[in-house]
Amino acid sequence: MLTLDDLDRGLIHALQVDARAPFTLIADILGSSTQTVVRRYRRLYAHAGLRVVALPTPRNSGTHQWFIRLTAATRNAHDIALALARRPDTSWVRLTSGGTEIVAIIHTAPTGPDAHALLLRDIPRTAGITAVSAHYLLHTYLGGPTAWRGRVDILDEAGQARLRAESGIPDTTDPATPDVPAYVLTDADRQLLSALREDARLGYADLAAATGTTASTAARRLAELRARDALFFDVDIDPALLGITVSALLWMQVAPAHLDTVATALATHDELALVAATTGPTNLVAHALCQNAEALHHYLTRRVAWEAITRIETAPVLRTYKAATTLRTP
Repeated sequence: MLTLDDLDRGLIHALQVDARAPFTLIADILGSSTQTVVRRYRRLYAHAGLRVVALPTPRNSGTHQWFIRLTAATRNAHDIALALARRPDTSWVRLTSGGTEIVAIIHTAPTGPDAHALLLRDIPRTAGITAVSAHYLLHTYLGGPTAWRGRVDILDEAGQARLRAESGIPDTTDPATPDVPAYVLTDADRQLLSALREDARLGYADLAAATGTTASTAARRLAELRARDALFFDVDIDPALLGITVSALLWMQVAPAHLDTVATALATHDELALVAATTGPTNLVAHALCQNAEALHHYLTRRVAWEAITRIETAPVLRTYKAATTLRTP
């Protein structure tokens, strides 16, 4: 397996701060040459699955998000997970619980005849599925626009501030800004986002070619989307390369009066990459990333053992088929 050094980690951290930062700026902040940083980026892209993608912020996406938990026979689970991962309306497809459960996020349109087709029609007809539960995602406390801190521990505050300052974009990492009306994406915006979903570091000339416009128009439109906090950038890389050997979903039941307090506190934990409130018998889900089983045990028994959490189900993640938009197939 590829081993990452501080330069690799610094590059990943820099991309998390500003996904479109020029390699010249990143190299200067990291104390390296531009050629070396470009070479490291290409190596991480080719051999570590590094992908930098852009996505609409949840409140601007125009879709609803559902966590689905599918129980399937072990012999069918792989094929079902792979089929889900290949769909454009899914993300975050994972195989858990001994290889018999598939967890995925489904993005559905709020209205229309096919708004919930995958939930109501396609999944129930799939052979091999023995149980289905759906949990509507109500609020994201950590994840999406807010990066997992386990991969952002190299750059100091000065380096991060310089990246933000030279990008000209304010640091708006809070996915929930209810005082500001959601921006309604236009067809041209969605065309641009479609190109950035494949590679958020595409140059303006390439974005212009993909959207049928000019480089200056593409640059102006992207700058406006960033200024309106209408999109966010995500850096996808295999956590195992960062020393993570144990990944688990935590399905928690929390007393409603304490839900916001508990979730807000959990969102500050370095061990978690996702914290979200959902509907269902468990109303809070988290994604834990730990160095080993002992570290997960320590986290569960000493940092999460709160009276307000009345139930917790730990489901080890055996395999990730799809992250934000990136397929991970053999």
